[in-house]
Amino acid sequence: MKYLKYFGIAFLVIILDQAVKMLVHYQMDFGTPGQIKVFGEWFKLHYTTNPGMAFGMQLGTEYGKLILTTFRLVAMFGIGYYLYHIIKQKMHTGYIICISMILGGAIGNLIDSIFYGVWLNNAPYNAPSPWFHGQVIDMFYIDIWEGYLPDWIPVWGGSYTALWPIFNVADAAIFVGVAIILIFQGRFFDEKLTDAKTEEVDEIQKQFIEGEEKPSSSNS
Repeated sequence: MKYLKYFGIAFLVIILDQAVKMLVHYQMDFGTPGQIKVFGEWFKLHYTTNPGMAFGMQLGTEYGKLILTTFRLVAMFGIGYYLYHIIKQKMHTGYIICISMILGGAIGNLIDSIFYGVWLNNAPYNAPSPWFHGQVIDMFYIDIWEGYLPDWIPVWGGSYTALWPIFNVADAAIFVGVAIILIFQGRFFDEKLTDAKTEEVDEIQKQFIEGEEKPSSSNS
């Protein structure tokens, strides 16, 4: 039951992520023409796709997408096993929830990468196969600033970009999970260390008491 609860959180993230993506795909026009303003000019729904990873980042090689999808697949199993392990070890509840969110986000985007090229026919035109080359659907657009960056800026210099990339539910789950872990890492891991020290002290006290009782028993 304890495993079901935390893996259930990951499952809910996946369901929410895929539901939102399907709504966007079937109910919104692609790009700027279909853009919906939610809170003025700074928060919008904007249907776009990207062939890369979270927040639109990608590997600039011919086999970059295949490498990325394969990495996501391996990471999914790794995170899933790690989640099982920390539940078994009774780590801090908040930490386990964060890992559950990260797992759900990773699987959510993995589904896009593996299947959307076939289901939604959105693989890039030059993809060798629609399988494993699906593009991730993004929709949440925080429009703080966009424009051309100066040429002297490494990597992104000279390109037209937005200050905050367009993202989806899966990206948000991963980002929030990692952010909470970084902010509360002291609390998450100190509790486990404290519990371990308490168990160690209890064991020492138990051994001491048993050692005191043995001479008494022999004298009687």
